[in-house]
Amino acid sequence: MPISFNTIPSTLRVPLFYAEMDNSKAGTFSATYRALLCGQISNTLYADVDKPVLISSADQAKSKFGPGSQLAQMVEGYFSNNTSVELWCLPVSDPTSGVAATGSISVTGTATAAGTISLYIYDELVQIGVDENDAAADVATNIAAAVNADKDLPVTAEASESTVSVTAKHKGVIGNDIKVALNLGGDANGEATPAGLTISVNDLSSGSGNVELDDAIANLGDEQYDFVVSGWTVKSVLDAFSAYMNDKTGNWSYLKQLYGHVWAAYRGTLSECQTFGSDYNDQHLSVLGIDNTHSPIWKVAAAWAGASATSIAADPARPLQTLTLEGISAPDITSRFTVTERETLLKNGISTYNVNAGKVQIDRVITTYQTNAYGQADNSYLSVETMYTSAYILRYLRSIITSKYGRHKLANDGTRFSDGQAIVTPNVIRAELITAYEALEFQGLVEDVEAFKANLIVERNANDRNRIDVLFTPDYVNQLNIFALINQFRL
Repeated sequence: MPISFNTIPSTLRVPLFYAEMDNSKAGTFSATYRALLCGQISNTLYADVDKPVLISSADQAKSKFGPGSQLAQMVEGYFSNNTSVELWCLPVSDPTSGVAATGSISVTGTATAAGTISLYIYDELVQIGVDENDAAADVATNIAAAVNADKDLPVTAEASESTVSVTAKHKGVIGNDIKVALNLGGDANGEATPAGLTISVNDLSSGSGNVELDDAIANLGDEQYDFVVSGWTVKSVLDAFSAYMNDKTGNWSYLKQLYGHVWAAYRGTLSECQTFGSDYNDQHLSVLGIDNTHSPIWKVAAAWAGASATSIAADPARPLQTLTLEGISAPDITSRFTVTERETLLKNGISTYNVNAGKVQIDRVITTYQTNAYGQADNSYLSVETMYTSAYILRYLRSIITSKYGRHKLANDGTRFSDGQAIVTPNVIRAELITAYEALEFQGLVEDVEAFKANLIVERNANDRNRIDVLFTPDYVNQLNIFALINQFRL
């Protein structure tokens, strides 16, 4: 039997023509990506908590998860920056023993002139009209009514005399992130407290309790999620995601080969961000450090991942610097990290941002991996582009081998067999891998094909003659992150 057929037997006697399909030489590799946003929901009637669900719009997220919920805000941040990478969500209930954070808005005085109160919950503007002679208690009542009328806000409000109590819609520590402010637009935008009134605000605090993700992560199964965005940066949650991704039993293990990366954002001062970063050492986790943005920190994380996903899906090796995070409020000038401070963060596992013309931009995305198993500095997994390039190349090679050689026999080099036989030898695999590497080089993902050829080893396993062992040594293309120049002038 000189030709290897898949289904047509060699013993047929009924005439005449028989044909079978073989697509092993026809397919071309096409990388597909999916994002997964993980956050709390406020809709207590939602029936499928802890189970991933496909989401196609911000309005759909509000309907399913509750307007103003953490997860709905994350979806809004994601879609403001990405509409091309398929989005899934992992809805999680509030911690059962959690406590909701609370804050307050206090009003004193009597309005001596009509005006408008410009109240901000995060960066969402709530305007409250004030008439001349309005008393403090009336103003407080109107503030509470205006807040409750905006269902997309993450809080509810209740007035008692001249004080408005503000309560997070979610139980848990995440409510402590909520910011309340007045007149962020300033005089330039006509925002000022009406004459005769004094209004003071207190950010929300005293929220307690963290979500438990064991069931939710277990329900992800063996599905591929390339951009996993965590709405939380507490250690218990990030440890759970670390286990989900790890190289031994997680998505990066040889058994699963699902790959993916976890994205999160942390609100804190330089010192707080530096301390946070020094506590992690995971090549599958990236954390953006940012202070005093008026956007929800989980919305920042979703926007950051969304903007990055747009670029990575097009080219996993292209650097992410200068990508804009749409819909994210820039910290005020005094709270932005300086170049020296950003250098400190990048040396402590924290990714950085920049601000250009009032827009938050990606400065550099790194992983939290910083040291090897012996505690020595190690930059091998520094850039997130390295991780996504690795995933792309491994998937590309898997596609080639499984499509072309899925049911082949294995023989030694030099074995004589007829053309058309489904037999492969180490040299055939070697040639296939070199061709694949040349194609990857043409795509701009690797370089130095001659060195690759010299280092490539393909051989039959000495103990298992049904197995091919390969030493694959790609030289990944790098990113232009630094341009250094000496201006050695002459007079």
